[in-house]
Amino acid sequence: MSVAHEQLRVMTPKDTAFTRQVGIDVPLICGAMYPCTNPELVAAVSDAGAIGVVQPVSMTYVYGHDFREGLRMIKQATPRPFGVNALIEQSSAAYMQRVHKWVDIALEEGVRFFVTSLGNPRWVVDKAAQVGGVVYHDVTERRWAQKAIDGGVHGLIAVNNVAGGHAGKLSPEALFDQLEDLGLPVICAGGVGDPATFRRMLDLGYAGVQMGTRFIATTECLASADYKQAIVNASPADIVLTERLTGLPVAVINNDYIRGLGLRAGPIARYMLKHRKMKYWMRSIYALRSLRRLKKNALSSAGSNDYWQAGKSVSGIHSVESARDVVREFAAALG
Repeated sequence: MSVAHEQLRVMTPKDTAFTRQVGIDVPLICGAMYPCTNPELVAAVSDAGAIGVVQPVSMTYVYGHDFREGLRMIKQATPRPFGVNALIEQSSAAYMQRVHKWVDIALEEGVRFFVTSLGNPRWVVDKAAQVGGVVYHDVTERRWAQKAIDGGVHGLIAVNNVAGGHAGKLSPEALFDQLEDLGLPVICAGGVGDPATFRRMLDLGYAGVQMGTRFIATTECLASADYKQAIVNASPADIVLTERLTGLPVAVINNDYIRGLGLRAGPIARYMLKHRKMKYWMRSIYALRSLRRLKKNALSSAGSNDYWQAGKSVSGIHSVESARDVVREFAAALG
C-alpha cells in the first residue's frame, strides 16, 4: 500500500454502501469519458483511493491500446480496484460482439466493477455475478431505474441536468428524491467540481459521486491543454446542450463553433430520433460522424474550432491539478 493511499485511509471517515461494495476508500468515481479517459488517468484515480472507470472505445480507438494490454497497464500502475464501462444499447451486431468481448476480457483480468449504460444490463449482471462482480447502471429518472433494478443491478448512477456529456433532465436533488426509496445505493453524476459540493451530495444521501469534467482538468488526463484551460475558464452560463453532435442533448462549452453548429437537430433528424426503430439508426449516423471529430478536438489544440464536452461543475474548477491531489482534496472534505 502506498504512503499516499495510507494517508487517504486515515483521513477518510466516509463509509458508504458503495465503498463497501467496490472496496475503495473515497466514494468518488472518475466517470468513463469518450474520448478523455486514458489508462493513466484511471490508474491515478484508483491509486489515490477512489475508482477510475475505463471507457473501452477511448482505450482502443482514441489511445490505440489493445484492450487487454490496456487493462494490464492499469494493473501494473496500481493494485487498487478500477471499473469498466459497457454501453449496452442494442446497436450493430459487430459492436455488440465487441462489447461482450470487452466484458469477458475485463472479468478475466480481474475487473469487478462495471457501469452499464442505455440497454438492459441483465447479461452483464449475470456474467459479473459468477465472480462476485458489481454492476451500476446509468439512469436519468425513476422508470429507467426500475428497469435497471429488474435487470439485477447493484446500484444506480443518477445522471442529472448539470452533468457533462449526455445530461439528464432533473436536478441532483429532484433525481435523488425519485430514487432514494428503491433500496439501492445511488451515485450523483453531474454538477460536482469542488469538495464542498461533493460533501453536500453525500450529506443529501448519495452513496457516492461520479465526476468527469473535474478529472479532465488534471495532469494525468491526455486531453489537450486548450480543452483543460477552457474548463478552467468556463462558467456555468457557458455550458449549453446541443443535439447536433449525437442526436441526444450533449452538454458542451459554448464557443464560436457551437454557435455556428446550433443546438437543435433538424426536423427530419428529430422525427427519426423519436421513431421507435429508426432512432437507433439515426444515432448510429450521428455517432459515426462525431467519433472522429471528438477524438481530434479533445487531443489537439485548435481553439475556437473545437467543441468540448463539459458540465456545469466548471463553476468549482479553477486550476489543472493532479488526479491524486483532486482525490485528496475531496477526501479531506469528508473529515
